[in-house]
Amino acid sequence: MSKTVLVTGSAKGIGAAIIEELASSGYDCVINYHTSEKEANLLNEKIKKYNVRTLVVKCDVSDEAAVNEMFNIIEQELGGVDILINNAAIDLPNIFSKKKVEDFKRTLDVNLIGAYLTAKRAERYMLDKKWGRIINISSTNGMNTYYPMGIEYDASKAALNSLTHNLAIEFAPYVTVNAIAPGLIGTESEIKDYDDEFMQM
Repeated sequence: MSKTVLVTGSAKGIGAAIIEELASSGYDCVINYHTSEKEANLLNEKIKKYNVRTLVVKCDVSDEAAVNEMFNIIEQELGGVDILINNAAIDLPNIFSKKKVEDFKRTLDVNLIGAYLTAKRAERYMLDKKWGRIINISSTNGMNTYYPMGIEYDASKAALNSLTHNLAIEFAPYVTVNAIAPGLIGTESEIKDYDDEFMQM
């Protein structure tokens, strides 16, 4: 039986690329979006050529009730999540003097709390089956690349790395938890609002 993978924030960008690669390899895929409904549905149509089961689910991963409902839908339609890839993230760059605490909190809610909530909900099914994979999409900005315009993003990714280590210990030995830390990919959402100094780093 094929494994089912949920990729959060997968309507476009890195998440969409992950979905297409996994679908082409025979995985059943759940496309999650929050605001990009059109892109999510277009991606769903695109991967149907791989003859895998697909599902599109709207969910704000920072909302615990919404996360629970998303997993309920997946379990009803596809049986459960075998592989969770926490890709959903936001970045709200601005010069430090103009930053707002609301933006800092929102970034942490999506990038960090979202990964915590989805992992916590996925644990039930994975531990029951005694098999599961969780992969958190972190960033080099959480380790050794810093820029004050993205201070809240950098902090969220550093915290995500810590969360990954702790969950790996908590969920062992049946569920592995790892992180991938890409550098700047150059998707539209990544380069939006950054200044020339950052882009030349």
